[in-house]
Amino acid sequence: MKITRMFQTPAFLLAVTLATGSALAAPSGAIYTTNKDATIVNANVQYGSASDVYLSGGPQNTKAAGLTDGTYYFQVTDPSGKVLLSTDPAVCRQLSVVGGRVVGSIGPPCKHSTGPLNSANGVMAVQLMPFSVTPNNGGEYKAWAVPVGDATISGPLLTGTVLIFSNRDSKTDNFKVRGSAREIDTRFFNQAGQVMDGMEITWTDTLGASNNKWSYENLALDIHHEAHVEDVENGTHTITIGNQPGCTVGSVYLAGNLLPNSGPQSVSVWVDPNWPGDTIFVDVMCR
Repeated sequence: MKITRMFQTPAFLLAVTLATGSALAAPSGAIYTTNKDATIVNANVQYGSASDVYLSGGPQNTKAAGLTDGTYYFQVTDPSGKVLLSTDPAVCRQLSVVGGRVVGSIGPPCKHSTGPLNSANGVMAVQLMPFSVTPNNGGEYKAWAVPVGDATISGPLLTGTVLIFSNRDSKTDNFKVRGSAREIDTRFFNQAGQVMDGMEITWTDTLGASNNKWSYENLALDIHHEAHVEDVENGTHTITIGNQPGCTVGSVYLAGNLLPNSGPQSVSVWVDPNWPGDTIFVDVMCR
């Protein structure tokens, strides 16, 4: 079975066939957008310009798994994934993961610029630009990363811009260059009602691509003990919550409403097109 998706470029439409099968297992871990120095992770940041946005990935706390080592293609689209915004050839958009962490760009001379090595986390982030302005009215974008073994380039190797891959083999993260944020934040509480850091969820976006997030605190970035999903697009997102060290899942609340089932579960979160922006909370009571 194959799925056909249309990626719209500024000049014309390209029919792209996404094979649902994959030769390799989906990558572990998570990607995230960051600043040049790779000092922010999954933060509530609205970037001032396209040149400020870098891509990184790897473990975000002592409990978190790193990305699967290897070489990845990356790209930028609108949040729906229908409009390819990256403008350079796909072969120029490659990064390397070593020891579970992004350690810079790789490939031909057209490879992307990188930030300095962050000695605290071993990351060397990769600049996402060049990419076009999103058609999304809220200024939202989606970054993608997919192992090179799970993707092919449509068209000539050295000039083709479109990647062909299965969404389930990719990692995605949303970001915003301007406007107000729309976000889904998951909080974990122990039996004493105290909020807990280092707890993991899996976010699956409206396209079926996924990424892992962990709850943490950074007051300077307006992160308050949450597993933070930034700049969510319209449609149904899924937050998957499982038992993990320190938390046996009990009751779960969505936007303050108790869900009918307790225990590990996948929570469907609908983002309404008419919703101007704020935070939808998923609250997990651990027992």
